[in-house]
Amino acid sequence: MEKTKIIKKRNLWFERVMALMATVNLGLVLFNLTYVGWRDFYLRNLPQIQEIYDPIKGIEPHRETENYLRTVEKLEQQISVTGIKSVKSAAKLKEVRDLSLEMIDDNPFAGASKSGTLEKIKNRMRDRLQNESSKGAFSTFWSQEYLLKEGLDKELDFFNNQIKPLIATNYYRSIGENGEFIDKFWIIDLPFVILFLLELLARSFYIKRRHAGFSWLDCIFWRWYDVFLILPFWRSLRIIPVLVRLDKAKLLNLQGLKQQTQKGIVANFAEEITQIVVIRVINQTQNSIKRGNLTRWLQQSQTLRPYVDINNVDEIEALASIFVQTIIREVLPKIQPQIIALLRHNIDSAFNQSPIYRNFGNLPGLGQMQSQLSQQLATQIATNLYNALVSATEDPVSAKLSSDLVKRFSKSLSSEIQKKQVLSEIQSLLIDFLEEIKINYVQQLSEEDIEQILEQTRNLHSGVSVPLLADTNVIRKSSGIKS
Repeated sequence: MEKTKIIKKRNLWFERVMALMATVNLGLVLFNLTYVGWRDFYLRNLPQIQEIYDPIKGIEPHRETENYLRTVEKLEQQISVTGIKSVKSAAKLKEVRDLSLEMIDDNPFAGASKSGTLEKIKNRMRDRLQNESSKGAFSTFWSQEYLLKEGLDKELDFFNNQIKPLIATNYYRSIGENGEFIDKFWIIDLPFVILFLLELLARSFYIKRRHAGFSWLDCIFWRWYDVFLILPFWRSLRIIPVLVRLDKAKLLNLQGLKQQTQKGIVANFAEEITQIVVIRVINQTQNSIKRGNLTRWLQQSQTLRPYVDINNVDEIEALASIFVQTIIREVLPKIQPQIIALLRHNIDSAFNQSPIYRNFGNLPGLGQMQSQLSQQLATQIATNLYNALVSATEDPVSAKLSSDLVKRFSKSLSSEIQKKQVLSEIQSLLIDFLEEIKINYVQQLSEEDIEQILEQTRNLHSGVSVPLLADTNVIRKSSGIKS
């Protein structure tokens, strides 16, 4: 026992270590998937990450915007050395103006899907210069007159704080020979893939030893969710094995999520499959009736045909006997007072409708006598009828006569039904009735019905006794049955 506990504890720690490794790998996958979208954030707040990860995604500074920023830096250096009024500073200002117009015309931000950034730059320059033309705003901004008038340091601070960070977010991303953006994430992902591949093979080998009849493919797909950890594509699906592993390692409780997921999947499948099966059975029944199988069955019922009997018992006759005995010996004695009351009411009605009784109805004592007579007649009739039924069931001759009556009735009914007009009407009504079942019940099978069945199934597994159907009104409403 102690050894078993130690093994289970070791297995639990191993599961936890591997679950944490899978979680780390998933975190890296999500970081890689979101890096491009979040690159501006890393550039502003964590430039070290941007410097390290840009080469992984094939990202490098865009030559045009990078040259623009370098030129602005050279302009600032030139102004600090010779002043803004010098010829060299004027030449640099002209160069920056030309590059600004070229940046607006060429839109180097489009390659990185950052055209919105260029629009933001243009809007800020328009607002700063109160100029509706972005080109005019840039040309005015990079002029000696404007910078001297508005203040050189103040305007350069505006550019460095409001414009330069936006231009710096632009980049160029290399494209590989396959026409896709370069992404070297596989270099980071490869050690994890190798680790999970070795683990999957080891687990498959262990399963193979325990279940000799399994193929290697069966063993691998025993833990099908782990396959996502070694696929070089669809990496976002690794969240499935990660959640399963965290749950198995008892680092995360996902029982509620598992029950809801299973409930949703089973409910959807059960609803569709139930509808398909029931509708298919009804359709086959309708087609069978249309093909004349009902007619052939009725005709064959009149002729001798082989019938397989497995217990030498006529089940229909036995069921009928049980049914009759239960009614006569158990049901009728309990409802005898109601039968007598009904008979008495009918006898009273008969007396009241009689002309003779109406002529003597006003005689003293006749009403009380009539009431006593009705009670006696009703009791006597009910008693005699019950005794007759009991005698009939116990008398072999009566039983034989009853059996002959049933057989003759069945034969006559079958013979009459086989008449063309009656049979045709029955077939038409049966087909319409089955169609109404499909419309009114089968096709309106709701998810609530399936969820109720699933809830009953779970209660049965947990040992809780529940009624088969909790709300009969729901069933009546679904099936169209009136209360």
